[in-house]
Amino acid sequence: MYILQKTMRETMPQTPIFSSMLGSGCSGQVQPDTGERSGDPVYQDGSLISGSLEALIERLVPTTDYYPDRTYIFTFLLSSRVFIHPHELLAKVGQICLKQKQQLETGVDADKAKLKSFAAKIIQLLKEWTETFPYDFQDEKSMKELKEIAHRITQCDEENGTVKKIISQMTQNLLMTLAARNQYQEIREKFRQPVTDKGTILKTKPQSSQKDILSVCCDPLVLAQQLTHIELERVSNIYPEDLMQIVSHVDSLDNHKCRGDVTKTYTLEAYDNWFNCLSMLVATEICKVDTNRT
Repeated sequence: MYILQKTMRETMPQTPIFSSMLGSGCSGQVQPDTGERSGDPVYQDGSLISGSLEALIERLVPTTDYYPDRTYIFTFLLSSRVFIHPHELLAKVGQICLKQKQQLETGVDADKAKLKSFAAKIIQLLKEWTETFPYDFQDEKSMKELKEIAHRITQCDEENGTVKKIISQMTQNLLMTLAARNQYQEIREKFRQPVTDKGTILKTKPQSSQKDILSVCCDPLVLAQQLTHIELERVSNIYPEDLMQIVSHVDSLDNHKCRGDVTKTYTLEAYDNWFNCLSMLVATEICKVDTNRT
């Protein structure tokens, strides 16, 4: 539980708000103006407690005078995958963006300044999404939706090259992050060994070849430090969405919700394998102790 809480805190969006582009209307505290409709978000003591999926998605998308609270962005993007796939959520966000863009362009009070402000806020949302949950964009469907939204947004401010530069940098950073994770997975696959009976291997080996762990590393402190480094490396590659894949997969079996893809949980699998190996090492070393010498 501590690891999950720590990971979630460290994974909270850290992207700075473009205050000069977003304007004073983007405080993250203003609630979107939605009437008293069925399914609208319900608040209690200023905190959101419920709402329909469609209403919550609408609350996620910024407007000219509203930007969602960053805690809400993180929480909704993380938990929504239980009910809807990321690429489907992106598609719905894109539809809302297109509708708002058309309203700003064809409205009686059409204003280029409002279009620029709207574009900046959508870019900010995409940046926080790609930086906080980059692995939502691993599949082609999500990347396609991201490119379509980005293309529509650049049309809001074609005269200014700043928007295109930000989108280009965002895309480049996203691709680098995805490439690093794919490389990690490839390396792990190379070192993955087929499942075998470890007890049989130990029995078939000559007694002289079965080394004591302290014969490999005679300093217990150094050994503990090295094992800790490996532990932290495995844990650092586990993200909140990895845990949600498991939760959504199990929950969907009974409630017919959006089924998580357990094939994308290889970081959890890597940690599970490491934990089992470490447990086996400790148990083996204990069993190998010659009680007659004590």
